[in-house]
Amino acid sequence: MTLCPRFLRCIPMMTVMGIIFFLSHQPGTAFQLPLLSGADKFGHAILYALLAGTALYAMAPVPPRRMLQAGLLVVLFCLLYGISDEFHQSFVPGREPSGGDLLADAAGAVAAVALWLRSTADKQLKSA
Repeated sequence: MTLCPRFLRCIPMMTVMGIIFFLSHQPGTAFQLPLLSGADKFGHAILYALLAGTALYAMAPVPPRRMLQAGLLVVLFCLLYGISDEFHQSFVPGREPSGGDLLADAAGAVAAVALWLRSTADKQLKSA
């Protein structure tokens, strides 16, 4: 694959990363959800599942023998981005790092990679 199409495949991932950064840069009072306990964790999981999905899209095509390795790399990438996001929040007024948020980030990334591995394995079985 040439450099330009590979770069274009990275645009969705970079967009999600920008959205995550923007949201984590908002002061602590900007997003109050008192009626929905745990809604922020669900939001973290969804955003990081989206980040994992777009990272997998950027890596495509992945050879079948490298799928697990690619999936683990994407989870590690999302986890490192989550750590950097939590660190970034320590500098934002009214925000603080949270291990629970990081767990939700990891859960979202793992769920997206698991779905990708499952759907790709199913496609390979049907074509065999």
